[in-house]
Amino acid sequence: MKLNDIDTICEIEQEAFPTPWSAGAFYNELVNNHFAHYMVMEVDGVIAGYAGMWLIMDEAHITNIAVRAPFRGRKLGERLVGELQKTASFMGAAKMTLEVRVTNVVAQNLYVKMGFRSVGVRKGYYTDNNEDALIMWAELEKYHPQS
Repeated sequence: MKLNDIDTICEIEQEAFPTPWSAGAFYNELVNNHFAHYMVMEVDGVIAGYAGMWLIMDEAHITNIAVRAPFRGRKLGERLVGELQKTASFMGAAKMTLEVRVTNVVAQNLYVKMGFRSVGVRKGYYTDNNEDALIMWAELEKYHPQS
């Protein structure tokens, strides 16, 4: 993700989330947060989705992942999660975590498919409606570059 992607990312945020991050929040992540790593996914030259994580020591924390509405249902979310996992492993992470709304069953199913398991609940985590979040963790496979 580059600074000039922020406007498009904010459009995707508006489509995907009830409490979207601001352009300033993404700017701060890209410029000031040395733990942050963000990527975009393009389809035919158009940003179709994006994902981000923080990498701290040997743990990666998914901060955001979203696919633009017209591109949903094409397994692009699965590809984004897979790329985050590979990148995190390559950078030394052994495990990955995230929070997901308890009502977001579609996302939960994707995460389970990608090796995550629910380990707890954060009560009232989401500020827009006080909804709980499931805490999910996955062990990452060691990255082995091709010889």
